[in-house]
Amino acid sequence: MTATPAALQFSEAELLGRVSSVDTSQVAVDVSNSVLLTRIGIGNLIAIKGSTEREFLIAITERVTRILSDALPDQLPADGEDLPLTAVPTDAVRGALIGTFRTVDGEKKNTFKRGADSFPQIDRECYVIEGANLQRFMGILGADYPPNERLKLGAFVADRTAEAIASGDKFFQRHAAILGSTGSGKSYAVALILERAAQLKYPNILVFDMHGEYAPLSDESKGGFASRLRIAGPGDLAQPADDALFLPYWLLNRDEMLSMILDRSDQNAPNQASRFTSHVRTLKERTLKAEGKDDVAQTFTVDSPVPYEIKDLLDLLNIDNTTKGVGKNGPVKGEWEDKLTRFISRMEAKLEDRRYGFMFSPPPPAIAYDWLAGQIAKLLGSNGGKGIKIIDFSEVPSDVLPVVTGTLARLLYDVQFWMAGRDRTPVTLLCDEAHLYLPVRDDADAVQRQALGAFERIAKEGRKYGFSLLVVSQRPSDVSRTILSQCNNFLSLRLTNDADQGVIKRLMPDSLAGLTSVLPLLDTGEALMLGDAVLLPSRIKLDLPTIVPDSATRDFWKDWGTQAPNVAALTKAVESLRSQTRK
Repeated sequence: MTATPAALQFSEAELLGRVSSVDTSQVAVDVSNSVLLTRIGIGNLIAIKGSTEREFLIAITERVTRILSDALPDQLPADGEDLPLTAVPTDAVRGALIGTFRTVDGEKKNTFKRGADSFPQIDRECYVIEGANLQRFMGILGADYPPNERLKLGAFVADRTAEAIASGDKFFQRHAAILGSTGSGKSYAVALILERAAQLKYPNILVFDMHGEYAPLSDESKGGFASRLRIAGPGDLAQPADDALFLPYWLLNRDEMLSMILDRSDQNAPNQASRFTSHVRTLKERTLKAEGKDDVAQTFTVDSPVPYEIKDLLDLLNIDNTTKGVGKNGPVKGEWEDKLTRFISRMEAKLEDRRYGFMFSPPPPAIAYDWLAGQIAKLLGSNGGKGIKIIDFSEVPSDVLPVVTGTLARLLYDVQFWMAGRDRTPVTLLCDEAHLYLPVRDDADAVQRQALGAFERIAKEGRKYGFSLLVVSQRPSDVSRTILSQCNNFLSLRLTNDADQGVIKRLMPDSLAGLTSVLPLLDTGEALMLGDAVLLPSRIKLDLPTIVPDSATRDFWKDWGTQAPNVAALTKAVESLRSQTRK
């Protein structure tokens, strides 16, 4: 049996220099090989001899400098001549320590682990990892992941022959974020990850698609692997399509419902909230008694998802609002009389607005007690082998979008929470355009705060119950700090805005913050992969997905030169605008 050769084998020609200073996370190298210095860039790898011959500490270069200083010549001039000064270069490299490589580690050969077990010693030799050494080193990254855990994302920019492999388990189980400016390749990255997940037998990912751009992934004629649902639009109210998804009002908890209807500035707001709460509880109890669910009736709360007729709620509120009180000398003003008028008006306005039909005008079957279990099975089941579900939110009014996404996320999480642990299948919510409904809390209104509460709870507690988030956004500075801070993996594509780069920088360990300097320089389809799912923070070139999303950047100049505006299509679009449906 032949021994496994060491992955890192250095010659004297590859000696960069020696360690000149060390702190807890960074190392400075006094460079003696000025030729090698000219080949080093930011992000290159350096190997530093460890405490034994079999160990190297690995660092990523953050700074490369050459300083010219005046010095005396080696030989003194003859008598009477001036003493000349010569320019002497001082070369230095600063790097961030990221891990430890061992040629032999017990019974294992050529292993790399995150973190430095020891610190470099002053005057230790430092080598540049390039050429064959780089190929072999990149090849061992991810090699230890078993086949059923490997998530192939693309190739390393430093070595295009080496596959960039992440741990699929660690990527999904500890929350992740895909961030990048518009046009940087985010949608393609999402489609690639969904495509990789679709190769598994029972993936369970729900994609919150804000613009309908992932529809091609469900097109069977193109080899689509996902199933697709739409939040019902106005055109679905009379005859719901098979793919229309309704979220009836009775799924909303008390606070979510009140955030849409209650005006907190109204002096009667406490009375309105009180009567709403009392009547909803009464109507839900009535449904449970009618269904023979006496055991549930003993423990349910006003937030429990139990169906009731909203017209019955309006009738009860109207009775409160018009009932006179009884005094000593005859009728007097009732306790609730005229205090609920504005609340009732706001509720009736929501009922009459067809844009809210998916919530306030559901079809009759959606008022049945058994309807919810069927919907949950459709959303969290394998769906005939298509465990990836794309939910199109493109027809949902923007002002209610946070409540819709938050209600759906909370409902799915609650089901997962109450399920027996042994029966749970892990679930991931992919939140596209997250800045639209998961804003920074200080900027959120009452409606958005309800959605934030649901998602932040998932971010903090979801891992224990097999429920994770994959946040996608072009403006990370506008996304909830709480949610991003819980993400342990980042696939960061090109980011040109200082505020957005600053978010990534704050979320990274101080020792790796210098890597964010490459974010505005990344090419389309390139990304910086950071986090628990990869052993080494790496710049990678993402693979192209087989089925591309409907989000490609248009060629403005070429299209203006060849394509005339379609008047018939413009007319049709006006009618779609009027009817609020794309049918």
